[in-house]
Amino acid sequence: MRVLMIGAGGVGDAAARIAAERDFFEAWVVADHDVSRAERTVAAASGRREGESRFRAAQVDASDAAAVEALVREVGATHVLNAVDPRFVVPVFQGTRAGGADYLDMAMSLSRRHADEPYAKVGVKLGDEQFAQAGEWEADGRLALVGIGVEPGLSDVFARYAADHLFSEIDELGTRDGANLVIRDEDGNEVFAPGFSMWTIIEECLNPPVVWEKDRAGEPDGGWFTLPPFSEPEVFEFPEGIGPVECVHVEHEEVLLMPRWVDARKVTIKYGLGEEMITILRTLHTLGLDRTEPVTVKGVEVSPRDVVAAVLPDPLTIGPRMEGKTCAGLWVTGTGKDGQPRRTYLYHVSDNADTMREYDAQCVVWQTAVNPVVALELLSSGAWSGAGVLGPEAFDAVPFLDLLAAPKPAGYGSPWGLEDR
Repeated sequence: MRVLMIGAGGVGDAAARIAAERDFFEAWVVADHDVSRAERTVAAASGRREGESRFRAAQVDASDAAAVEALVREVGATHVLNAVDPRFVVPVFQGTRAGGADYLDMAMSLSRRHADEPYAKVGVKLGDEQFAQAGEWEADGRLALVGIGVEPGLSDVFARYAADHLFSEIDELGTRDGANLVIRDEDGNEVFAPGFSMWTIIEECLNPPVVWEKDRAGEPDGGWFTLPPFSEPEVFEFPEGIGPVECVHVEHEEVLLMPRWVDARKVTIKYGLGEEMITILRTLHTLGLDRTEPVTVKGVEVSPRDVVAAVLPDPLTIGPRMEGKTCAGLWVTGTGKDGQPRRTYLYHVSDNADTMREYDAQCVVWQTAVNPVVALELLSSGAWSGAGVLGPEAFDAVPFLDLLAAPKPAGYGSPWGLEDR
């Protein structure tokens, strides 16, 4: 297996560090528009293992499908791991197929809201542009494994596991994400610094969130509908000391993936954003600073959202000042295999103290990065195989969860949990 990873931000950097401990690939090329970022990641990954020589850096423009195709061919990539933000999904996706490689991403092609009823009807959904090309990928015998980060990704693996091993009927698959993370400045004061790309946070939290209901599956939108941002707040109790966190609806890929492969009456996702984040997002929207269309400032065209993202700390750099844990999980309700009502939370907790000590990577990006590396290892072994555009739900969950949780060095040493409530 020869991996081309496009993107050397926080998640890409963590993925390379995790992969350095594994033997399933022969080459791992790190490509970024800024080759110095790629070189930094290569140095960090190579330094984790004596004699490591499988990593090298390259430069690529992720917005240019032809440039992606050329690099795929140049490095002889068998698999492309897309670790750039979702606005570049389509050109990387297209360039990968043209170059003759398989593809993985952690976020899918962007949505476009319904022109007339954005808070009721879907427009172009997340991933629609990729699923529209599923036939071509299948005809080529190539696999595009979409949404294999943590959310989407591990949450979708949990959905497959719940359907196959825990439930006979599922009422709701509800992704629930929460944390007790705190970031401090040099003086120890708590400050605002998102643990993930602010560009992406704005996208998924201010777009109309999507919900899927089976009873609506016969309607023109196929069961999907939208709500206003931050709808239906609920307090969810997160495990391992995180505790109660208020969660709200957001737009996210799980709701677009799970209904395609897993039978459930309803699919939702809610994030624990917190009052401060919601206030900031509302303010950005009010001021127009969430816009992606360029505006002219003193003769220079700039995107307001790009400016917001640029003035905040890089998620790659905040790990040493971060404290606490983040939890990604799936709340499943329905009827258990024994015929009795069941309510189960399947989850994965990442502690910043652990990920910084072991990988020098903050916990949010590390938790996202570990899952595509596990998936690549399963693909290399043949435990997962297929062609077309497929989500994680299309594969047997057991090999994934076993490899993720197995102690090192055979596994990744990252346990997941299950609570019946």
